Order: sequence, then structure tokens, then C-alpha cells
Amino acid sequence: MPSAAAANWRKEQLAIVSTVCTATRLPVAVKLSPSYTNLAHFARRLHQAGARGLVLFNRFFQPDIDIEALEHVSNVLLSSAADLRPPLRWIALLEGQVPLDFAASGGVAHGTDVVRLLMVGASVTMVVSDLLRHGPVSCGSWKRAHWLARTAQLRLRAGLAGLHEPAALPRPGRFERAQYVRAISTSPAGSALGTHL
Repeated sequence: MPSAAAANWRKEQLAIVSTVCTATRLPVAVKLSPSYTNLAHFARRLHQAGARGLVLFNRFFQPDIDIEALEHVSNVLLSSAADLRPPLRWIALLEGQVPLDFAASGGVAHGTDVVRLLMVGASVTMVVSDLLRHGPVSCGSWKRAHWLARTAQLRLRAGLAGLHEPAALPRPGRFERAQYVRAISTSPAGSALGTHL
């Protein structure tokens, strides 16, 4: 598959999704890798093919090499906090732009991670790595402490769809630029530079 043209690969994936969606009444969610060159466009095509949701993102099995035994080593690498940023970013960009439900996968270790993902528009989050590390945990303490009666109150507070002035930033590129300028201008190292951006 790596040697196939990207367009042919995407066309085959869309055909598979369309076939599955036609064959079942169940809502179909597609789990994607973060490696697509135009994820927003492909997400729209998946919706047209019948998908109802996206799971962002898949983590591929990555074997290592034992240089003493001269053989492959199979291991399970659980997700880390750094893995949270890609689904957080892309759900914020896609929510409201593509009519799909979004599930966040990777790096969810605390109740506050769940809250952040819900705020950008995730419908559900996955906590597999944390459960494998620590067993069953509760993610409800943040909600109780802040008196949020319903999860829906959290959704869309921090994503592209939750901007206070959405007309001023209608495109994902401008949303990203706004976040970049904010990060630079509020960081100690960039406070002086930020005023000139």
C-alpha cells in the first residue's frame, strides 16, 4: 500500500466505507491516522460516503530492533500526554465544519483532558492507555467541582465553532493563526515579539 498513489489509496478507503455503510444500519465511525495531507477534505468525503463519525487518531504498531539478537522486538507503547494535542487540534478545527461526531483517541490521562476535548467538540474520549496503567478511574471530579450538570454544557466552548466572533475567523487557517499569535504574545519569551505580529 505505501507504494500506491495517495489518490488511489483514498479512493479505495472511501469505497470500503461506502460499502460498509450501505450494508448496515448501524452508525459507522472511521478511525484515521494523523498522516493525511488534507484531513478536512477527506473527512467531508467520508461523510459523503456515509460515515457518521471519526476517531482521531489511530496509533500504529511500531516494532523496534534488538541489535544484539538481530531481530524485531514487539512491544506495546501506551499513549502519552503529547499524543493528546493532535486530536485536540483537529477536533477543534473540524467541529462545525464537517457534520460528523468526533471521538478523541490518544493521550487522555486525566479528567481535565476529557474536559478539554469536550470543550473543542469531541462527543466521546478514549482512555485505554490510562486504564491499562492504573485500572478504572473516575473522570467526573472536575465536572462536580465546577457544578456542570450536563456534559453538553462543555462542548464547543474552545473550538472553531465556539469562537466569540466566528465571522471574524471563518476559516480554520485563521483560527490556527489566532491561536499562534495568542501563544506567542502571552509567553514570557514572546511577549515583546507578540505585539508586532
